[in-house]
Amino acid sequence: MTNDSNINRVQEPIVTAPPEVRQIIEKVLQLEKDKLYLKAPRNINDDVLKIVKEVIQ
Repeated sequence: MTNDSNINRVQEPIVTAPPEVRQIIEKVLQLEKDKLYLKAPRNINDDVLKIVKEVIQ
């Protein structure tokens, strides 16, 4: 299996997801990137919950 096909298999659920789910995924990924530099990221669960609530409303 090539590297490209592995990437496509991983990204397939994201690409085929409804727009709302894709928006949640993108925002959560950005949140995680923003908190990567922190030694002990705090309140990430609350932030994820806030993202989900924003997108659903």
